[in-house]
Amino acid sequence: MIDLYSDARLPTEFGLFRIYTFVNDENKDHAVIVRGDPRGKEDVPVRIHSECLTGDVLGSLRCDCRDQLIQSLRYLGRQDYGMLIYLRQEGRGIGLLNKIKAYSLQDSGADTVEANLKLGLPVDSRDYSFASEVIKFFEIKSIYIMTNNPEKMKALIESGINVKGRIPIFSDPTPYDKFYLETKKIKLGHEIENI
Repeated sequence: MIDLYSDARLPTEFGLFRIYTFVNDENKDHAVIVRGDPRGKEDVPVRIHSECLTGDVLGSLRCDCRDQLIQSLRYLGRQDYGMLIYLRQEGRGIGLLNKIKAYSLQDSGADTVEANLKLGLPVDSRDYSFASEVIKFFEIKSIYIMTNNPEKMKALIESGINVKGRIPIFSDPTPYDKFYLETKKIKLGHEIENI
């Protein structure tokens, strides 16, 4: 269950948005960035983005998180309405401390999946129930999900969200994230076509 806590205008380099925060059962400060008025609309483009301090904020080239975030905001800024739900679940849900431990294992040759398993952690422990609640809060009738991750689509559909289709987000691989992207494609089933 979520309850609206606050909202405010959010002018950005990608366009004018509104930012919403909600009180929720998880006791996490997720943010919802909204373009226009998606309330009650069909075919709303929605990006569900999991927090990545190293990528989103520090510009790390180890992953494509920042690229996906920027591409999503740029795309949404050109639409009449849309939404980006920013979930506080760093490192596919393992948290920042464990994520940096996993980085250390990756520096020694493990891939992103192997690193989590060596730490005794789940490969992906993210939860999308808050995102589903947000979509329902805005009474959105159907969405197009901006993702390369079929598991994200599946989770939303299973929670009762009408997902009409997928908007892929592609970034050009770098020498630093090529192995990471290959692992996501091969081991996690992400639909990445430019690898």
